[in-house]
Parts: sequence; C-alpha cells; structure tokens
Amino acid sequence: MWTVFHGGKEISVQKGMTLLELAGQVQGEYAHEILLASVDGKLSELYKKVKDKSRVEFLTAADKPGFQTYKRSMIFLLVKAIYAAAGSGVLEKVLVDFAISKGVYVDVRGRVQVDEAFVEKVAEKMKELVEADLPLEKTSVSTDEAAEMFGRFKMYDKEKLFHYRRVSKVNIYSIRDFRDYYYGYMVPSTGCLKYYRLYAYDGGIVIQMPTLADPETVPEFVPEEKVFRCQKESSKWGEDLGVDTVGDLNDRIVNGEIGELILVQEALMEKKLGEIATSIAQDRKKKFVMIAGPSSSGKTTFSHRLSIQLRTLGLKPHPIAVDNYFVNREDTPKDENGEYNYECLEAIDVELFNHDMQALLAGETVLMPTFNFKKGKREYKGDTLTMGEEDILVIEGIHGLNDRLSYSLSPENKFKIYISALTQLNIDEHNRIPSTDGRLIRRMVRDARTRGTSAKDTIAMWPSVRRGEEENIFPYQESADVVFNSALIYELAVLKPYAEPLLFGIPRDAPEYIEAKRLLKFFDYFLTVVSDNIPQNSLLREFIGGSCFNV
Repeated sequence: MWTVFHGGKEISVQKGMTLLELAGQVQGEYAHEILLASVDGKLSELYKKVKDKSRVEFLTAADKPGFQTYKRSMIFLLVKAIYAAAGSGVLEKVLVDFAISKGVYVDVRGRVQVDEAFVEKVAEKMKELVEADLPLEKTSVSTDEAAEMFGRFKMYDKEKLFHYRRVSKVNIYSIRDFRDYYYGYMVPSTGCLKYYRLYAYDGGIVIQMPTLADPETVPEFVPEEKVFRCQKESSKWGEDLGVDTVGDLNDRIVNGEIGELILVQEALMEKKLGEIATSIAQDRKKKFVMIAGPSSSGKTTFSHRLSIQLRTLGLKPHPIAVDNYFVNREDTPKDENGEYNYECLEAIDVELFNHDMQALLAGETVLMPTFNFKKGKREYKGDTLTMGEEDILVIEGIHGLNDRLSYSLSPENKFKIYISALTQLNIDEHNRIPSTDGRLIRRMVRDARTRGTSAKDTIAMWPSVRRGEEENIFPYQESADVVFNSALIYELAVLKPYAEPLLFGIPRDAPEYIEAKRLLKFFDYFLTVVSDNIPQNSLLREFIGGSCFNV
C-alpha cells in the first residue's frame, strides 16, 4: 500500500492506482465533478498513476485550471462531432474563431450548409459521444510525425505550427479514431462534458458553455452584434492578409517581413481612428466622447490618437479622466473582503461629474479636479476649462458607457466608444487565443515597468479585475456607437521577451505558478520580435514603454 496526502489527511492507496480511481473515492468531498488533479503543486491529468507520498488535490470546473480544461475538452468534442455530422471529405476547415456571449463562435467551411438542421445533427452526435463516456486518449508522437499526420488530415495550420516547435515530442488526443492537437490538459472522458448548448448563428455554430461561477448551468445565448461584427471583421482582415495563426506570423518573422506587417497593422488602426473621428465631427451636437473598455485595452493611447485625428478635422479635444472624479478614499465603498472597491460606480462622485459637464456644456468656466492617488484625495490646482464651439471632451473611464455616470447629459450630445483587445490571432484552427490572456500579458508587462508590480501580484489580482469588468463594463458594450479592436496582430511576439523573465520569476511554490507555467508554454509557440520597429505612437508602446504620449 502507498500513502498520499489529500485534504490534510493521509489516504492509503493501492500501488498503481490512477488519479481517476482516487478521484472516485473522494468525489463526495467536492461540490462539482472532478476533472483534473494537482500533484505536489503541478497539474496532472487523471489517467496518470498516483505517486507514493505525493500531495494530491483535485480540481473541478469551479477552479480556473479545471474550467479551462472543461472548455478545451468541449471544443475537442464539438470539432469531432462536426466532422462526424458532415461526413467524409466534406469539410475544408473547422475554425474555432472567437468568444461570443458565454461561448465560442465556430466557423464551419466546406460543402455543408450550416443551418438549424445541421446544428441539430451535430448536437445529436455530441450527445451520443457524451453518453458513450469515451476516454480522451493521449499519445506522444514526434513533432515531425505530428506535422506529417496533420498535413494528411488537411489541418495545415497545425502542420505549420509544428514546424516551429523546439520540442521533439507533442501530445495528440483522440476520441475513437479522431485525432487532434490541443494546447493544455483534457478531461478523462466524454462523459464529463454534459453541460453545453449549440446555436446556429451567422453561418456558423455557437457553443454556449457554463461559467466558472456556475459550472453546471449553461447561460442563455445573448448575441452581441456590435462586438461580434468587430471580431469577425478583424479575423477576416488577418485571414486576407495571410496572418491568422501563430505559424503564419512566424513565417513573416523568418522571411524578414515583420517590419512591413507592423506598418500595415498600424496603418489599419490609424485608418479606423480617422473613420471614428470623422463620424464624431459630422454631428456637431456630439460634445462628449465617452470611451470605456476592460483593463489593458489601451484606452489612454487610443484617447490621445483619437484626439489628434479630431484636431485634423478642426475640433479642439480636451481629455478628461473619470478617475479624477473619484470620491476621497475614506468615502470609497468596500467589497466583501473589506478592501476598497475602486471599480464600482459609487467610487465616483457622479453628482459632481454631471454638475461640471453640464456647466461646460452651458459655456461656463469650470475648475477641473485632479485626484491625488498617493493621498487618496481630490485636489484643485487651478486648471480651468471653458468649451467653445469647436471644443469637444474626450472622456475615458471604465464607466463611460454606463448612462448612470452621465445621467444628466442628453444622448444626442454623447458619442460612445467601446475599446477592447479582441485577439484575432489563433494558435491554430482549433486552439484560439483568449483575449483575456492578451490583456493579462499586456498588464503584466506595463505594471512591472511603471509600478514595479511583480507578475505574481498581477496574476493574483487578475480575477478581481475580471469580476469588475463583468459587472461594470461588459454589460454596456453593446450600447456603444462604435466598437474598436485595439489588438495588434504582431503584439504577442513583441511582448514575449518582456513577459517571459517576469513569469520565470514566480516561485514554484506560489499559487500563481500554475498560471505562469501555462503562459510560458504558450509563448513557446512564438518567435520573438524586437521592439525597435514599433512606432512611438503605437498603442503597444503604452505597455512596453517608449511612447510619445504621456502614458
């Protein structure tokens, strides 16, 4: 008999027992189904055998690594079912494209009409596979063998991806005879994948999945038309340019074409900014440009660049940070943990903000506040503002799209912009890059540079940031007049040399090490791009430094 430590207790187990068998013994101690294990602080799939004297904890879909495992496995199940429903030789490509609502949009290409009938057929195939409780089997093959195999399968994105892999072996997963590659861990069997719902949407399929907060409940699908159109446009642009996967980006780097790609991407962003400025200038009633978006979307640089575009059209923009209207620290609400909650609307002096904006609109001269973050106090330093005929206010803050912030201002005077870094690059056709990962990496690099914050601390506070976004930003994104995608198709290759040392600095015994290891593995897919060719006005400079703006 062997001994393992679980939940603060010693458990005697048979030599050779698997983690899955041990999970069956202790499942009653967990509120949700066990999907993954942590063995001596390292993640492990459940097919592996228990080690003597090891410390084992189990993870469910209520834990972030378990939740990621569930979603990843669910995508594998869906892709398998799509191929089964379509039949042999029908499909050209199944592209797992981007997040929508609480799910993922999947673009199915080939000689098949993706309608309600086809989606129902896919759903039936998925149901059959779940009920069969088939193992998700894992095999290790050479990188060259994997590249050759996926070339035969006409999954050319994976074939190209493996061309740049340094490791000699890769892990391939299979459900029956269907084999695929996925970045990360998988659940032990299809029987674990019970909670999902499929929808036919815009010529593709949306798979709606549970949330981390409620792993057994599938939320209703709520289309987000404006954000969806922006994401689809960005994906198509990357595809038209021939850079929609990491392998494509690596090709550009190797072929010495990255400098041109950077210029093209920056030119596209400038073109979009010009179009937004023109829309604002055409309606002279618009006096307040309200900008909001989640953390690390590049709102500050965006505001500066938009202001320059507005100046070219004869307007006089004035930047206003809503943060300057924070209530004094002692008046700031606290969260359930007794910490100051700077992200709720009540942390803003809404009445003062509306008073000042109304006064400006009426042509009055207003003494503008500045918030001293060190002292936690609002201060006045003699800065005044008076709005003339050509003046326009560019207001940036997380509550910018919430009409409760600007309740006294008429809608005809407001132009709302939602900005987010909606990653348009995929690892390959079945492995998407979550936009939240891109924003986390941006924030990690910026906070280390400007605030001396460790990557460990940034990762630790990220769940709190995400909760604030879910409560205060995402519910209002569809109210925007314009959705702007601030993601740069080349940026992760530039961020890599900045982020990797920060991630390597996280101790192995830290709770944040698991996330750090995941991100380090993610960066292994990318070749590095030096930052020398990044323009000084680039939005990326807000994070890596060297911006011509005061950011």
